[in-house]
Amino acid sequence: QVQLVASGGGLVQAGGSLRLSCTASGRTFSINTMAWFRQVPGKEREFLAVISGNGAITYYVDSVRGRFTISRDNAKNTVYLQMNSLKPEDTADYYCGSSGNYYSTDIKYFSSWGQGTHVTVSS
Repeated sequence: QVQLVASGGGLVQAGGSLRLSCTASGRTFSINTMAWFRQVPGKEREFLAVISGNGAITYYVDSVRGRFTISRDNAKNTVYLQMNSLKPEDTADYYCGSSGNYYSTDIKYFSSWGQGTHVTVSS
């Protein structure tokens, strides 16, 4: 179990960039798989990107691959999501999550969540 705090959301114009951060508490952060998700009203929470504990493995959903980059700094207990070339359809609440020691892209394995940070992309 880990407590996660997400930050960095805001308002940006289409084509712009934002960097989200998620800071974790806990002694096992370096072996925790971390991921970013987003959710819009009336829709299920959507997986975006995942990174393994040592940062060696990353995976992205097709809609953000090439635009978003997930990274982590284990010395700071922080995972990042760099979002470039933002589109209005990227407007959503963004959440970080942890699946602990288990590497997965399936939301059902993520048991710890940040509070969410909102991103609005204007056209």
